[in-house]
Amino acid sequence: MGWVAGEAVAGPYSALVMEIESDRVLYERNADEIRHPASLTKMMTLYLVFEALEQGRASLHDTFYASSYSASRSPSRIGLRPGDPLTVEEGILALVTCSANDAAATLGEGLAGSEPAFAAMMTRKARELGMSQTVFRNASGLPDPEQVTTARDMYRLGKALLKRFPQYYPYFSTSRFQYRGRSFHNHNHLLENYYGADGIKTGFVNASGFNLVASARRNGVRLVGVVFGGNSSFRRDAHMRDILDDGFAQIEGREPSVRFAGFDQGYVPRLLTRPGESRASAAPKKAGRAAAGKKNGDRSKAAVARASPGKQKGPPTHAKRKPAAAKSSPVRAKSSKTSATAKR
Repeated sequence: MGWVAGEAVAGPYSALVMEIESDRVLYERNADEIRHPASLTKMMTLYLVFEALEQGRASLHDTFYASSYSASRSPSRIGLRPGDPLTVEEGILALVTCSANDAAATLGEGLAGSEPAFAAMMTRKARELGMSQTVFRNASGLPDPEQVTTARDMYRLGKALLKRFPQYYPYFSTSRFQYRGRSFHNHNHLLENYYGADGIKTGFVNASGFNLVASARRNGVRLVGVVFGGNSSFRRDAHMRDILDDGFAQIEGREPSVRFAGFDQGYVPRLLTRPGESRASAAPKKAGRAAAGKKNGDRSKAAVARASPGKQKGPPTHAKRKPAAAKSSPVRAKSSKTSATAKR
């Protein structure tokens, strides 16, 4: 997984800004190129949770129990242990604030019986939403070479969350979540420093760099922006502010001002393949790799940035059998009151 505090090797850059009512493109760069979603994956996890709530298949107070597998999903976590209870609302708040992987896996197992079954549901829903280039393999976004998406598909998902679940979308603006005496803060700092911002989700794994889907509303106009491939959360956020500002300026009639991110690398890692495409057919030739290194001025740096997500350290991708005390189906039970400070 490889969490870092400062600069990291950037993943492949792509970005998109669109106005959601007209689907007008205001900024676009590599928007249909394959990327790893990292914790942007949790947007789909939450979509399915919200759908279950809307359809009455779950309630905010339903309780799921962490399995040994879900409790092991690190590094971002709220500290669940095998058999620990987690209400649906606590799970939602854990995902939108600190992007907790243990909570994501627990929600997935509770709704579908296992995380692989839940991931299959996620991919089917992606197809229903028109996300044709997206495949999900887990509920959290932890590294998997087959878990892929595009900036345009992530825009479609962000728009679907806004349009389909206006009653649940305000969860994404929750600034702080308290759980068992610990306080978890929202990783999306645009909520604090960008006028009109009210969600949606951040993400990071080594193979993707720092990602962000952000929504902002000004003067009755809502834009959704997507950025993949930042080499720090600070530079990713700064670039998102720039392209959103430029988008709002275009809405007001000004000419677009193209801004390229300083972390733009201009290449695609070898293991990124489209759904249904074999890695052998997608792998570039040696000459192509050399040209990519020359283009970026440092072939060795390009090789580092193309590192396979499969070589990263992380928990296993297959679920272990749950302990006898853990239950995969929801048990209707009232939870203790959840404390959350929300920006509405």
